[in-house]
Amino acid sequence: MPVSILRYRTSTPAPRAQIMLGQNMFTFLLDGEKTVHFAGTQVTVQPQQFVLLAAGNCLMSEKIAPANADYHSILILFGNELLSDFFNRHLALLGTPVKQPGTLPFLKFEKDAFLDSFVHSLDCMLTDDKSFHPALAQVKLEELFLYLAIHFPGQLSQIRSMGYEANEELVIRQAITSHIDSNITVEELAFLCNMSLSSFKRKFAKMYETSPNKWLLEKRMERAAKMLRQENRKASEIYYELGYENLSSFIQSFKQMYGVTPRQYQLNV
Repeated sequence: MPVSILRYRTSTPAPRAQIMLGQNMFTFLLDGEKTVHFAGTQVTVQPQQFVLLAAGNCLMSEKIAPANADYHSILILFGNELLSDFFNRHLALLGTPVKQPGTLPFLKFEKDAFLDSFVHSLDCMLTDDKSFHPALAQVKLEELFLYLAIHFPGQLSQIRSMGYEANEELVIRQAITSHIDSNITVEELAFLCNMSLSSFKRKFAKMYETSPNKWLLEKRMERAAKMLRQENRKASEIYYELGYENLSSFIQSFKQMYGVTPRQYQLNV
């Protein structure tokens, strides 16, 4: 039951990358910010926090801290068999596992003084790019699990339900509705749902009787029209909220939907 403890440090973090996690992973940030997208949700992690991600497909983006330091994190990867072994050995402390559907594919924790020291101890052991001895890596993970079991028992119990497999239709609905206001592409949505692009489009069309691109366009522009009409906001103020990287592409999409520019739309209502 191998455990891997790694340092990840870079001055050019990825804006967004498709990640296929073959194992569960703790991510401890020392510098920077990480955002992880799943099919039905997303989570942003700051240096005072850490997150446990369930194995599976996700999108990750990283940002460097404002002080221009490197993006710096410590990663601990482990399989479900090790997790099951831990729970089986500590039933008196943790109770009998209960599988619950609908659990998030991540758990986010706030660091305390002990966890700060724990992460820095890992960082010290990884100096000069030395690798962790497998036996020591397993002991350190056991230490972390025991501390979380004692001080965060409610959260730790949720780990046993992470990665719950929902049916494909539910996964697609969660993916599409939770990313209406993001600039995630249809190809990336298919990846998050663990489907090929063609399968995702075919199943989506069967459910919604339209294409995912058209559905997303309609929903985003409906919200844009409401913001322009009822909140009297400018296009330059809302395009990023609606998942667009630049104003011109947002105006083009709005005109495609309504036949006029956002400004013209406001003047006519």
